[in-house]
Amino acid sequence: MIKRCEWCGTDPLYVKYHDEEWGVPVHDDTKHFEMIILDGAQAGLSWLTVLRKRENYRKAFDKFSPKKVAKYDEKKIEELLNNPGIIRNKLKVRSAVTNAQAFLKVQKEFGSFDEYIWQFVGGKPIINKWKSLKYLPATSKESDAMSKDLKKRGFKFVGSTICYAYMQAAGMVNDHVVSCFRYKKLK
Repeated sequence: MIKRCEWCGTDPLYVKYHDEEWGVPVHDDTKHFEMIILDGAQAGLSWLTVLRKRENYRKAFDKFSPKKVAKYDEKKIEELLNNPGIIRNKLKVRSAVTNAQAFLKVQKEFGSFDEYIWQFVGGKPIINKWKSLKYLPATSKESDAMSKDLKKRGFKFVGSTICYAYMQAAGMVNDHVVSCFRYKKLK
C-alpha cells in the first residue's frame, strides 16, 4: 500500500495533486503566476475548493498570462466577479490584476520571476524531515522574508502563511512527511 501525507485524504483530485504536483520544484514563470493567483484565492478557504475551480480559473484568467491579466479593466473585473466558476471575492479578483502588474516588474528587474523567487531558499529546495503533519509549520523565516519583499513590491494576498503554502506547492520546501512515498522521490 502506498503511504501518502495524510492531508490529501482520498479525494481523487487531491490525491492526484499530492502525487504529481505538490512539492515538485517549479521553474516556469507562468506556473509561478498561476500559483500566486490560486494561493491568494485560497486565503480563508480549503485548497481542495480552489483545486476544484482551477480549470475555471485557467479559462477566466487567460491561462494565467501575467501580460494579459495586468491589462484587465473594470469591465473584465466585473465579468470575473460574475463568473460562478471562480471565487468571486472582489479583493481577490482585483489583487490578481495588481499582482500581474507587480509580477511583470519583477520579471523585468530579475530576468524572470523564477530567478527572483528562488533566492528566498538559496536557489534549491529546503528538505525537511517531518515525521508527522503536526510538526509542519505555517510559516518560516524564508516565507516571512518572501512575504515582506513581495508586499514591498506591491503584491497583495501574500502574507507569510500564504507564502509558505506557495513554497510547499512550488517545491521550494519539501514538506512531505518522511513516510510518504513522494518524500524520497523529491529529495
